[in-house]
Amino acid sequence: MNAKTVLPAVGMTAVSMVLTLAVVMMWLGTAMPWPVALVVGLGIDGGWLATLAYERRLAAQGDHSTPVTAVGWSFGLIATGVLVAHALTEESAGAWLAVAWLPIAAKALWLVHGLWERTALTGEALDAIQGIQQEARDEAAVARARLRSEAATEETRLTAVTQAGARVAHVQAKTADTLSRAWSTLESAREGEGTGRALTSVTSRVTPGVTPRWELPVWGPTEPVSAFALESVGALTDEALDALVDQIRHSETPALSYREMASRFRTAGHSASEVRLRAAWKRVAA
Repeated sequence: MNAKTVLPAVGMTAVSMVLTLAVVMMWLGTAMPWPVALVVGLGIDGGWLATLAYERRLAAQGDHSTPVTAVGWSFGLIATGVLVAHALTEESAGAWLAVAWLPIAAKALWLVHGLWERTALTGEALDAIQGIQQEARDEAAVARARLRSEAATEETRLTAVTQAGARVAHVQAKTADTLSRAWSTLESAREGEGTGRALTSVTSRVTPGVTPRWELPVWGPTEPVSAFALESVGALTDEALDALVDQIRHSETPALSYREMASRFRTAGHSASEVRLRAAWKRVAA
């Protein structure tokens, strides 16, 4: 994995050093003996290599030195300055300026390589990270699907409720309109001119000289009538009930059962609660 960053940095450094040495030899070789120019070129390249080697040693130990880094960049700037100065003295300055940035580019590549090393992870760590990211993506996808499903379900429910409410409101409005028309018809019939004469011809007057008035039916709550209230008027006494039960029971031979007696008792038009009727049966059959 390191080869992806270290090889470009090494290659750029080698090209920069060769170019720097060649420029120093060509430029300074005309003004001084070539051994002196060679020493100057090797000095620039040697200082660069020394600081670079020391920086790499510190990086391997997990350490960093700002002065060493500053010296290394200084050698890179010196090499770039030499290339730029040589380019300005040549007739084809553009071509030489095009390669004058190589020393700075080499230092930048070594910086990128150092950042790569400080952030590099093992294969196991990368696999774990990928697993965590995949799990997070799966959970997010499931959550989105659940939310979409719940939203669709809620939308369907609201649509059904709205439609049902609309149908109920339509039926209520239609019923109210029908009742209103029926009430208007009844009111018109009650207030009509011939209604009083028609009612007088079929009903008796409560008070002489007064025509009975036909009132509209009253719509309102009703109160249920209890069984006790139904029997309170004209209820049979215990003695009469016992005699009637005994008579119906012995109306046939053999004597009737309680169920048959109760059925004939009701059919004959008599009324009594089930409790009283069963009590009378027990007293008679005892």
